Amino acid sequence: VQPSVPPVPNYKLSMSIPEWLQAIQTYMKMLQYNHTGTQFFEIRKSRPLSGLMETAREMTRESLPIKCLEAVILGIYLTNGQPSVERFPISFKTHFSGNYFHHVVLGIYCNGRYGSLGMSRRADLMDKPLTFRTLSDLIFEFEDSYKKYLHSVKKVKIGLYVPHEPHSFQPIEWRQLVLNVSRMMRTEVRKELEKFARDMRMKILKPSSAHSPVKDRARGKSLSPRRRQGSPQRRACRREKS
Repeated sequence: VQPSVPPVPNYKLSMSIPEWLQAIQTYMKMLQYNHTGTQFFEIRKSRPLSGLMETAREMTRESLPIKCLEAVILGIYLTNGQPSVERFPISFKTHFSGNYFHHVVLGIYCNGRYGSLGMSRRADLMDKPLTFRTLSDLIFEFEDSYKKYLHSVKKVKIGLYVPHEPHSFQPIEWRQLVLNVSRMMRTEVRKELEKFARDMRMKILKPSSAHSPVKDRARGKSLSPRRRQGSPQRRACRREKS
């Protein structure tokens, strides 16, 4: 039997933004989480937005199961053209039983409230309602959810708002703020996140590629070794246990 293809949600003027986000999340859940160990769509994070939007279009045509990274790209694609909805990536690096895991969701900011869209094996590590007053409240909610699965959050990375221009040649800025949360007090984490969120809302942040390398690296160690270390683990995690 040919599986039924879920219809791609369409925004209607009668919908509130939370209803629209709910419709998008419901659609993603109908595609289902990809447990197969095979990645159906190749997503290179460094590609320009326009190329990633092509991949998202392909996802809607193919209706195959997706994982966290594909869900972020699909979430951006489906919320394009809603200028009141700001979208930005939130990545987590966690530690559990000797292994590191990587996960990413799409942060949403609208009307003074934060929430998220995404996909995960765990229902409380993907979408969060648009009810959080601050970015740190949203991040701590994820941290608390992780604790239930005995995962300790090591790092949180927050990217910039993704432009609503689907033909943009700009890549997504995935890691504008990197926090080693396992070595910080919550008050410190909150302070960093709130300052960053304020700068984001005022749109005064520029992609880190536009900064001088020194400024960008002041907060953590240099970027390159970290990226090298992370990639095999990240790849293993994304493909999971094939």
